[in-house]
Amino acid sequence: MKVLVTGGAGFIGSHLVDRLLTRNDRVLVIDNYTTGRRDNLTPHPSLTVVEGSITDRDLVDRVFGDFAPERVVHAAASYKDPDNWAEDSRTNVVGTANVVQASKAAGVGRLIYFQTALCYGLQPLEQPITLDHPLLPQGSSYAISKTAGEYYVRLSGLDWVSFRLANAYGPRNLSGPLPTFYHRLTTGKPCFVMDTRRDFIFVDDLIDVVLRALSGRGRLGPYHVSSGSDVSIKELFDATLKALHLTLDRAVEVRPRSADDVYTILLDPSKTNADFAWRVSTPLETGVAAAIDWYKRFGIQQTFTHLKLGGEQK
Repeated sequence: MKVLVTGGAGFIGSHLVDRLLTRNDRVLVIDNYTTGRRDNLTPHPSLTVVEGSITDRDLVDRVFGDFAPERVVHAAASYKDPDNWAEDSRTNVVGTANVVQASKAAGVGRLIYFQTALCYGLQPLEQPITLDHPLLPQGSSYAISKTAGEYYVRLSGLDWVSFRLANAYGPRNLSGPLPTFYHRLTTGKPCFVMDTRRDFIFVDDLIDVVLRALSGRGRLGPYHVSSGSDVSIKELFDATLKALHLTLDRAVEVRPRSADDVYTILLDPSKTNADFAWRVSTPLETGVAAAIDWYKRFGIQQTFTHLKLGGEQK
């Protein structure tokens, strides 16, 4: 299969590329390395990497026309700076429109999109969140722009699947609480945890369901990729300590959440479980240990968040 992966040098995209190459697919990656890393991808005879932005319509059209992909996985996204609304709009809205229209012109058989659970708002109306929950993305630029991108995917007339994601974590991840904990614990900086719970999914489990979607499983529309259970941020911190073989002199500070911080965000994955014959299989401690091992070997220069007001804990 010929698969084009936007953002293929990023966290999720690079793991997908690795798995596609192991099953002998031909893969083309577009990435501008804003948040992706060059060392996330290993040269391979079946891998072509194009450095550039999906906001460049001429580049996107040329690459799609030359490669003629059968499937597209749209993993590229702007999330580096929560105040950079213009870049979020350019990449997540205009860039997505470019990818969608190029996919139509190339006759792509299926397009897979990654959406944020923040599309349901910072204060979801139900827990667990079902696919019937209204879209309320107004709490962040990232959620607004990613949801607008999903609407362009819907408008396309393509066979599409949108995976609305729980908190993905694992090797190569540079956003969210886990890399922040690692970075602070290994540089002697103080840590705190919020009194909240979140739904975490290990990247290998996520890639399993993406590969099933690429092979034709699932129906047109949105799905939740989620463990189906939540854990406290304190539990994640404790798993980080265990993987680092650290013992603190005093217990970590647990801060109460602010008024705009919901206690838990838990997605209902039942439709995904049924349609893809899929469930998560990686225990939290196993996944955290794998991520910590990667951080030790490759290092972290910076971490990212797409939320303010304690976003590193979200």
